[in-house]
Amino acid sequence: TGSVTQMLKSQLKKEMVEAMKAGDQLKRMVLGMLLSSIKNKELNKRGPLSQTIIDPVKLEEACQLTDEEVLEVIASEVKKRKDSVEQFKAGGREDLAQQEQSEINVLGSYLPEQVGEEEIKKEIQAAVTQMGAKDPKDIGKVIGAVMSKLKGRVDGGLVSKLVKEALS
Repeated sequence: TGSVTQMLKSQLKKEMVEAMKAGDQLKRMVLGMLLSSIKNKELNKRGPLSQTIIDPVKLEEACQLTDEEVLEVIASEVKKRKDSVEQFKAGGREDLAQQEQSEINVLGSYLPEQVGEEEIKKEIQAAVTQMGAKDPKDIGKVIGAVMSKLKGRVDGGLVSKLVKEALS
């Protein structure tokens, strides 16, 4: 784990221990779940790699997630919780929606600063111009281009909505 690309994972582990010592139950629980999700993703990565890498040390290194992959896991966890917030609010369970929102706040502190709607619209415009996209059949290509450029810093649902508006 001395690799530069895995600094975020070791930071998460360190902060979970600090949260335990400080008695911060919410942060400890959220980071514990996040580290479990990261471990699961590493195990999924290991399967195919174990067919080609025989050396156990090299296999272990190859299975470790990069910081970028860890950020993808965090973004995925945030998205799951945002979906839950909407469902809980629709079901009249404000208490559970608040709990999920608290978890989103903890997770969000590890994501890069999110890009605002205006900047997303500029990126969409640039992609549309660059690709010569004109109609709804180009939506997927434009979303793909914008998401790869702003990876980890935008909500995919918002990008999708704004691209559809731009191309309809």
